[in-house]
Amino acid sequence: MTLSQRREHLVGRLRVRKTRARENTVLVEGVRASTEALDSGASVAFAIISSRLSASKSGKDLEKRLNEVEVIVVEDRKLEQISDTARSQGVMLVCIEPSADLDLVQSPGRHMVLDGLQDPGNTGTLIRSAVAFGLDSVICLDGTVDPWLPKAVRASAGMIFQIPVVRADTQKFLSHLSHIKIPLYVAEVGGQDIDTCNVPTSFALALGNEGIGIRPMLGHAAKDMLAVSMQGPADSLNVAMAGSILLYGMTRGET
Repeated sequence: MTLSQRREHLVGRLRVRKTRARENTVLVEGVRASTEALDSGASVAFAIISSRLSASKSGKDLEKRLNEVEVIVVEDRKLEQISDTARSQGVMLVCIEPSADLDLVQSPGRHMVLDGLQDPGNTGTLIRSAVAFGLDSVICLDGTVDPWLPKAVRASAGMIFQIPVVRADTQKFLSHLSHIKIPLYVAEVGGQDIDTCNVPTSFALALGNEGIGIRPMLGHAAKDMLAVSMQGPADSLNVAMAGSILLYGMTRGET
């Protein structure tokens, strides 16, 4: 099957936040992210592949799994042209975006809250960490970058399909959190050292914008501010790194 102009234009629109949201579809690129999406039961609208996919064993294994979806075969050069990556690995999936709402944020449960993050790489990395540490959901508050942009999906290594990702208005989220009685913790430089904090089994951890941090509304609602102690001269960490360390500290005592 050949790549139609309509579908090529669709792939282009999925790289842009404003138009991607209207399409309700997600662009997944790369062997690992595509394999993870399939493992997670993602609904694949169609796949685009090139001969480069068969260059590795993992690529060959993935290609065999694609026999149950619509596959469009193009030349390597064509896939490079429409790819969102510097060098295509020979596969691109167009998947239906999973739906999730605040009803999925329940107690008992452990949840991560992203407040105004703007870098899709940081967003995807934190979603990957949320999956790695066994969290139950990720909540993206208003003002946060689209978590389903291709770069965010790649940064999550496709693990974004393994966890509910909820978009929510900040005030509605805080009201819901109060209703289900889950304490909110906020990552903040100068907060209590995570090693000395006794975090309950159920919690929500909020991570703020890369430049300005958490909005005051969340700070006022927080049970406590948490921080990673540092022995060296650095005064702060990248939000994805700090968030991942905090998640480790908040979940390491659990089985």
